[in-house]
Amino acid sequence: MQDNGAVEDKPMPLLEHLMELRRRLIWSLATFVVAFLLCYHFSGEIYRFLAAPLASIMRQKGEQPHLIYTALYEAFFTYVRVAVFGAFFLSFPMIAIQAWIFIAPGLYKNEKKAFAPFLIATPVLFVAGGALAYYLVFPFAWKFFLSFQQLGGANQMGIELQARVSEYLNLVTKMIMAFGICFELPVILTLLVRAGLVGTGQLRRVRRYAYVAAFAVAAVLAPPDAITMLGLAIPLVGLYEVSILTARLVEPKPITADDDDETSSTLP
Repeated sequence: MQDNGAVEDKPMPLLEHLMELRRRLIWSLATFVVAFLLCYHFSGEIYRFLAAPLASIMRQKGEQPHLIYTALYEAFFTYVRVAVFGAFFLSFPMIAIQAWIFIAPGLYKNEKKAFAPFLIATPVLFVAGGALAYYLVFPFAWKFFLSFQQLGGANQMGIELQARVSEYLNLVTKMIMAFGICFELPVILTLLVRAGLVGTGQLRRVRRYAYVAAFAVAAVLAPPDAITMLGLAIPLVGLYEVSILTARLVEPKPITADDDDETSSTLP
């Protein structure tokens, strides 16, 4: 009978490991290049999708939605950046699969089973974080920023938004990535508990410091306004509590004296 803890594949020489790594990197790079070319072809549609929250708020205020560019090459590189952003999301599943194919032969069966939920949760949580930023935080934040516009008149100087397309897309992609990465907190903490590096008791004891850290991270990653900062900090606090609950399900049980005696009695 095969031991569940045994490694399924035979040991590979170092050269074969390097060749296998080269194959996986080639597959990953080829996937990204194909995804980039595809996304560049549809970069206009991706741009309109990313600009839709701002365009919607501008229409509500009776304005004609538009963004400007002030450098001759700015529009071109904007589409390139949009294509890179889309290619990252489109190629990520294949890149993750290639990484798993390379790592999996060195894992035990029980380790593979333990990693399976995290492989599913990682992209789901990342997309959930990006969706929260796009569908909830952006509309409130853009409405707040546009509220500072003032119409000019005979006796006052007007203030009107003339947003550059590169600056807007840089802000949007940065926030989507920040929200997506921060939403990986349950995966990271649960893995640390599963590996025995930290315990749920420790996570509960440092809860107040974790809350402060959540607001500090939000202040660094989000624009300097209360809406987007709270939009990132509050979910981080909630995810920290969810992490404690999920970590309890996978936390290794402490070895007691009775377990030691039972183990010793079974030894020859």
